[in-house]
Amino acid sequence: MTPEQVERYARHIVLREIGGPGQNKLLGAKVLCIGAGGLGSPALMYLAAAGVGTLGIVDDDVVSLSNLQRQVLHDTDKVGDLKTDSATAAINRINPEITVVSHTERLTESNAADIISRYDLVLDGSDNFETRYLVNATCVALKIPLISAAMSQWEGQISLYDPANGGPCYACVFPERPAAGLAPSCAEAGVMGALAGVMGSMMAGETIKHITGAGETLCGQLLIYDALYGEMRKIKTSANTSCKTCQQG
Repeated sequence: MTPEQVERYARHIVLREIGGPGQNKLLGAKVLCIGAGGLGSPALMYLAAAGVGTLGIVDDDVVSLSNLQRQVLHDTDKVGDLKTDSATAAINRINPEITVVSHTERLTESNAADIISRYDLVLDGSDNFETRYLVNATCVALKIPLISAAMSQWEGQISLYDPANGGPCYACVFPERPAAGLAPSCAEAGVMGALAGVMGSMMAGETIKHITGAGETLCGQLLIYDALYGEMRKIKTSANTSCKTCQQG
């Protein structure tokens, strides 16, 4: 590390669980974030500040005024701009050393493997189940760990899915998509803005732990946070031997 990097990341380096070796791992890591919205915004900001060397962003949307209540990566003057462009500019302001790779496209079955295969870890902050199951299936096939979070109204959830290392995949825990109307979008049900900050920051924290080997990750555990009543609980999860996604072999 350069003297400037030692100073920038000093508060990480003095943590015995991270230290210089852990910070070097962060500097060399390649992390992909699906979505630069409510969850992706704080996650990307903290990962840029943490010195994750390469941050990929998948998003084909533009910034809208209604995003700004929770998508803190974007400014009012960016309304109408591509989220990938707005996110790249914000990340460069936070940490100009970071390499940002923009994938200004929707993740599909035809491009998912090509994009995801370039990274060491994937963060899924998407807002629909079609993308969530596609990201999970692709990560399973490529043996790439996945941190997935979701939120609605006042409640959020997060876990790390890593079946290649004995954990469950997303489909083990959520084998079927909810019936229509049971899981409305944030646009339909609303969401408390600061909840995005909590859950996105948790995604960044899990990323830092996974990359550096610090502490214990949420692999095999689903953390649920209720912001309305200030409650948090964990549910143990395990691989489903009948899972059609990760147990086919």
